[in-house]
Amino acid sequence: MLKNPEDRVLDSALAAYQLHARVTDNASYCGRWHEAEPAAEACIFHLIGSGSCQVSGAGLAAAESLAAGDLVIFPRGHAHRLDGDGFTTMLCGQFDFVCGHRNPLLDALPDCLIVREAEAGSALRRVAQLMCEEANLESFGSRAVVDKLADSLFVMSVRSYLARTPQRRGLLAALADPQLGRALQAMHGEPGRDWSVASLAEVAAMSRSRFAEEFAQLMGQSPIQYLTQWRMMSALRLLQEPRLSVLAIAGRLGYQTEAAFRRSFKRVHGQGPGHFRRLRALPEM
Repeated sequence: MLKNPEDRVLDSALAAYQLHARVTDNASYCGRWHEAEPAAEACIFHLIGSGSCQVSGAGLAAAESLAAGDLVIFPRGHAHRLDGDGFTTMLCGQFDFVCGHRNPLLDALPDCLIVREAEAGSALRRVAQLMCEEANLESFGSRAVVDKLADSLFVMSVRSYLARTPQRRGLLAALADPQLGRALQAMHGEPGRDWSVASLAEVAAMSRSRFAEEFAQLMGQSPIQYLTQWRMMSALRLLQEPRLSVLAIAGRLGYQTEAAFRRSFKRVHGQGPGHFRRLRALPEM
């Protein structure tokens, strides 16, 4: 059980955003080499297996050296470059979310996040090592195992970032604030409740105006906008339950009518709930 309220909110966010990691390349280089990675609409990562290289790009004032066991993540998929001189191996991939690559969790991370093997916890080091070993086996099920391990790698990387970064932003900064954190816990815990700015401010033990101002300053959107977005993320997860009708999901998330729920869903996701339910029903290729 997660006892820390901040951990519970992050856990619920990861469950709603539905992380799916995917290793796209088990690369090896020798001699003097470089890779220019274009911008991508995904959260990109590189895990150094052996050797070393340098990474440069958005979010980095200067090129940074990477050694075996180091992990570099570009949460917003910024273009970057990798340069090396000598034998180097790395696993490359991306962290995808069912709601797309933009969400409050990714937005709260820096443009480039580097997790050093020397600074990482023992669990993160073991997962990274196991990923590299499994990828090199190339045996039955290795791809699935590596991808599942990469899911854990992302969560552990965020945890490592939180442990060593007192200055946070966005969702992570709001969670660290005792008062705003209580409001976020309330929204995540009871998304279907008839919340208002006033009632959320009461939970946060703040005046209505101060709560609305500080929430918007940290989160970049109003409390009600965030609540709507959170409800629609939760809706994606609930739509995977075939026994739940759209009307039942609407009721669970605080909507008085199915029509109102459908309008909010389409405004946030660009398509109606039926579109996403049909996509989930299609067999994966």
